[in-house]
Amino acid sequence: MTDLPPNAQNPHNADSDTAQELLRKLRQKQGNWVEWGQAIAHLQKTGYNPQDIFEATGFEPIQQNQVVVGSQVYSSLETGGASEATRSHYATRGSDILYELRLLTHEERAAAADLTFQHKLDMDEAREVAKAIKEYSRFRTFPEGFSDHPGDAVAYHAWKLAKQNSDLQERSRLIAKGLRFAHTQTARKQIEQLLTDFSVAPKRPAPLLPFYRLESEDELPRIVPVAGELPLTPDALKAVPLVTEIEPFRMVKFTGEQAWVPLPGWQVLLSAEDPVVIVANSDRLPNQTQQTKLEKVLVIVDRAQRQWDASSYFVVDNSGELDIQWFDTAAEIPLLGKVIIILRPKKILDEEFTKDSWQIDE
Repeated sequence: MTDLPPNAQNPHNADSDTAQELLRKLRQKQGNWVEWGQAIAHLQKTGYNPQDIFEATGFEPIQQNQVVVGSQVYSSLETGGASEATRSHYATRGSDILYELRLLTHEERAAAADLTFQHKLDMDEAREVAKAIKEYSRFRTFPEGFSDHPGDAVAYHAWKLAKQNSDLQERSRLIAKGLRFAHTQTARKQIEQLLTDFSVAPKRPAPLLPFYRLESEDELPRIVPVAGELPLTPDALKAVPLVTEIEPFRMVKFTGEQAWVPLPGWQVLLSAEDPVVIVANSDRLPNQTQQTKLEKVLVIVDRAQRQWDASSYFVVDNSGELDIQWFDTAAEIPLLGKVIIILRPKKILDEEFTKDSWQIDE
């Protein structure tokens, strides 16, 4: 493979020598996976897109995302209080496992990493641990018999699922899992009671996420700045800022930190009192962790709708970071807004083809 031209997107901002050296180390797989993630993150910040890095190093985009996020999680383990043995173990392996802990706080990541290391868990098990700890963190007071230890959090999740399951084989598996992770004797006692109590608690299924996808060019309006109404001076025309569209949603950003994005006039959006757009990767959404394709999505939140209902997802404050969650019972934490739309980008097979008017006319 040949080296890339130094940061074609931002040639004046990148350190060409540093970038080429990082590409060379990645291509030759020098260092450990944490260093690979840090190198890829640096290259992306200086303007290299995932496809450029793939062509120069052989790291596929999905692998880049995994090691970048995994290295960020690893960097937070020490501040979160993870043991030296855990940090030493994950310094050379386990990017896929640490990636699954990305939505937890620093302290939760450290505790979960210790747990995955102690129990020698794989990626799928780590995903379940992260989900259990995240859901457990919503409790203001812990369920009876369970402590704040991450093992008890996983044990409670297994206990809850076992109570909701009527299949004896699956119920037994969940009880065994709960006993495996239970940290306190009181938690073990709660789980052991299920061996003689065969009552089944009804399970409320999680609602579907409100996905939409743009389907046609007509649904992709273009935002054009307004200079004003005549008569105008030449300076008024010159003062209009340059509008640069950011794909895949044609979001525009002007001088400063404010940005706008065009959205179709769907009824659900017209009915919203205080809509706000959040840009996210699709793997940040609930129940989307097993998907193979990552894509940018727009999450539209109505900040005026803060009353809980079981058929909707809400934005909440999760230890200082915005998080999207569903609550099967009334939420015990403040709701910041209701998710009304999750917008996927339009699938365009040939973007250059659509720009030629004579092609469109035919």
